[in-house]
Amino acid sequence: MRISLVTLLFTVLLITSCKSKEEPKDDKKDATEVAEGTPVTVTSASIGSMDETVELSAVSTFLVKSYLKANANGYLTAVNTQMGKYVQKGQELFTLRTKESQSLGNTVKDLDPSLHFEGTMHIKAPGSGYVTQLTYRTGDYVQDNEQLATITDTKNFVFLLNLPYELKPFLPYNKDLKLHLPDGTVLDGTIDGEMPSVDATTQTQSYMIKVNTEKSIPENLLAKVYFVKSSKGHTVSLPKEAVLTNEIQSEYWIMKLKDSTTAIKVPVTKGLETKDRVEILSPVLSANDRVLLTGNYGLPDTAKVVVSNK
Repeated sequence: MRISLVTLLFTVLLITSCKSKEEPKDDKKDATEVAEGTPVTVTSASIGSMDETVELSAVSTFLVKSYLKANANGYLTAVNTQMGKYVQKGQELFTLRTKESQSLGNTVKDLDPSLHFEGTMHIKAPGSGYVTQLTYRTGDYVQDNEQLATITDTKNFVFLLNLPYELKPFLPYNKDLKLHLPDGTVLDGTIDGEMPSVDATTQTQSYMIKVNTEKSIPENLLAKVYFVKSSKGHTVSLPKEAVLTNEIQSEYWIMKLKDSTTAIKVPVTKGLETKDRVEILSPVLSANDRVLLTGNYGLPDTAKVVVSNK
C-alpha cells in the first residue's frame, strides 16, 4: 500500500514538471494571417461611339448557273473537264459523235470521200465558272437535250442575308456591311437587291450582298453579319464584365473604388449593349473613375479589396 502511494506521488510530480517546461501559448494572431481584402482588377469608362447590333447569317450562292445539254443523240467521244474545275467561256468541254455518224460514217466515206461526213459536234462552255455537276463520261450514250454538266456563273456570286422582316426599317443604316467568314476573313459587302418573297416559317427576307474579292469562296459558306439597329456618338461605356445584375436582371450596379482599398456599390442605368460593352446612362462617369473589372462578383457594399496591377 505504501509502495502504491509513493508511485502515485512520483507520477504526479513528473507530470507537473513536464508541463512547466512547455512554452506558454501565444493567443495573438500573426498580422500576416489577417486577410487584407479580395484581389481585384480595375478598369475605367470609355467615351466614344457605340452601335447596337444584331448577329445575322448570310450564305454564299451563285444566282445564275449554266446547264450544258446534248444537241443530238450520240456518243461522247471526249469529256474535257471534271468536277470542281474552273472553265472559261468558249472552252470546249464535250465532243459528241451522232448516232447516225457512228453507224453510217465509214460507209458514206467509202462511197464519196469528198462529202467529209463526220457527224461530230463540239459543245462549249456558255460562260466562265466552276463545274458543279458532271453527269456523263467518255463513251456514254446521251440523248438529245439531256443535261451533261452544270456551270456556276462567277459574275453572279453573292451572299444571301436572311433578314427578319421586323428589322427592315433599319436597312438605310446598313447598306455597307462586314461579312465574317469562319476562317477569320472579313469581307466588305454592299446590299445589291432583295428577293421578292418572305419565308413563311421564319418570316425572313433574303437580301443579296455583293462582295469585292479575288478570293475563291465556295457555295453554301455561312458568314456572320452584324446588323446595326441603332448608333450613338460620344457615349460613356464600360466592359460587360464590370456591370453586375441580379437574377431577374431588374437592377444593375457597378463596384467603384472609393479609395485605394474600399469598393462601394453604385446603382447604374444602362443603355445600348454590344457584344463586349454596355452604355452607362447614369450616374455620369469620368475617365478618372476606377471600376472593378474582375473579382467584383458577390462583393458587398464598402468591401475591402486589393487592386492587382495585372
